[in-house]
Amino acid sequence: MTHPQGFGPPPAIRPVVPPGYPPLPPGHYYVPVPPPPPRSPAGLPLADFGTRLVAYIIDRVILGAVVLVFAVPGIILILHNLPDPQVYAYDDSPNRMFREFFVPFLFLELGLILGSLILYYLYAVEFMHRSGQTLGKKIMKIRIVPADPGARLTRGMAAKRYLIEYVGGTFVPFFSYLDGLWQLWDKPYQQALHDKVAGTVVVKVLA
Repeated sequence: MTHPQGFGPPPAIRPVVPPGYPPLPPGHYYVPVPPPPPRSPAGLPLADFGTRLVAYIIDRVILGAVVLVFAVPGIILILHNLPDPQVYAYDDSPNRMFREFFVPFLFLELGLILGSLILYYLYAVEFMHRSGQTLGKKIMKIRIVPADPGARLTRGMAAKRYLIEYVGGTFVPFFSYLDGLWQLWDKPYQQALHDKVAGTVVVKVLA
């Protein structure tokens, strides 16, 4: 057999034997098999990061829309009752603008934060713990289940998830990013921090 000028015969192909496997007879090869998908302790397939992220975005959009419904009338009411801005130009009292302009908006913002936390609690605890799903998770066909296969999802577990995911994410800068991204390197159950604290995992809904 001749070979192109400058090229020698091809190197002999030797079967690569994975560590721990017995040697193969001549002419036989191991076919690499992809690792099985990660599963929960109960054997259910775990939800991947992208699916969980989309479900989270859907839930945030739903909750944000509800908060906006209450926020817009409050803002309109405050703006409607503000005095003419020219009044402040001729007022020698430095506290009047703060008292009549900034304080109402401050109370509105605090009210929205408190109202949002209450709304999130009702949505993420009282609504979710019954079936393990929010609307976003239902749409994306994933479910929250206890990491212990013999346990059931309780209000306490759901409340722990809420405290870490929503309260922690609201008041601790950048914590929500750390919490959500944690699942990317967590082994073996791809848990976010709120999953670890609550003792839960997120699985795919098979039916």
